[in-house]
Amino acid sequence: HYKGKVRENFHMGDEILMVTTDRVSAFDHVLGTIPFKGQILTEIANFWFDKTSNIAPNHIISSPDPQVLIAQKAETLPVEVIVRGYITGSLWREYSQGINGQYGFMLPDGLKMDQKFTKSILTPSTKAEYGLHDEPITRGAIVNGMIEESIYTQIEKYAIKLFAAGQKWAAQQGLILVDTKYEFGMVADELIVIDEIHTPDSSRYWLADEYDDRYASGEKQNMLDKENIRQWLIKKGFSGEGTPPELTDDIRIFLAEQYINLFEMLTNQSFEPMVGDVQERILKNLEHAGVHA
Repeated sequence: HYKGKVRENFHMGDEILMVTTDRVSAFDHVLGTIPFKGQILTEIANFWFDKTSNIAPNHIISSPDPQVLIAQKAETLPVEVIVRGYITGSLWREYSQGINGQYGFMLPDGLKMDQKFTKSILTPSTKAEYGLHDEPITRGAIVNGMIEESIYTQIEKYAIKLFAAGQKWAAQQGLILVDTKYEFGMVADELIVIDEIHTPDSSRYWLADEYDDRYASGEKQNMLDKENIRQWLIKKGFSGEGTPPELTDDIRIFLAEQYINLFEMLTNQSFEPMVGDVQERILKNLEHAGVHA
C-alpha cells in the first residue's frame, strides 16, 4: 500500500489498484477534501483514456468502481511534462517576475497574462516527493542521464498529440484545454501513459465563449479546474510555504460544482453522485469484479 496526495495505491503483482479519494492538494500540500472529487476524477480519466488509446498506450485495465482503477504496473519515469497552449498559472507568475529560460528555451518578451502561444510548448519538471516542489528542468538535463533520448523523444511526441486531441475535443464542447500534465512509465520496453490525463486536477480548462472578452480586459478567465483553489490560497497569503489555511465549505462546494460542470460539458452526460459508505461500496464492487486486494 502506498498513500499518495490524492490516491491510495495497492500493489498486486503486476497490477495496481488505485483508489482516487476526495482529497485535494495544491502547492504540494494536502488541504482537505472536495465532495465527489474522487468519482469525478476517475470518471473523467476513464473517459479520456478510452478516447485517446489510439494515440498512446496507457495503463488502464479496468474500473470496477467509480473511484477505482485497476492499472498495469509500470516503472515510473522521473520527470513529468506539461504541454501549454497559453501562458498562465505558475508559468505566468514566473514570467511576470522576470524568470525565463528555465526550461532551456526563452519565451518572447511582451507576453500578456493568458495569451495564447502561436504553438503549444512543452515544459518538463522533476517529480518531487510529498512536501517538496517539482522543479523546472531542461531537455538536455533529462536526456543526459535521466531518460534515454529516444524514449524522451517519444514522450514529447505522445504529449503533443494527446494535447492536440484534448484541445480539439474540448473546443467542440465549448471549452479551452489550456494546459495539462502527463506522466509516463515503462512496461518492459514499451512507453505508456500513467496516472491520469486531462482531468481538472492535472489540467486547466476555461470557458471558450468568455476567453476573448476576459483576455482583452485583463480579467481572470472563468476556470473549471483546480486553479480556483490555488487562486483562493494565494488571496489568503499562501503559495506553498508554511501552513495552508483551512478550506471553507464555500470553496469546497464551489470547486465541486466547477468539477461537475466540467464533467458534464466534457462527456455530454449528467453527473450521478455516488452517496453512502464509500469503503463499503468499493469493497462490494471489488468483490463483484473478482478483485481481491
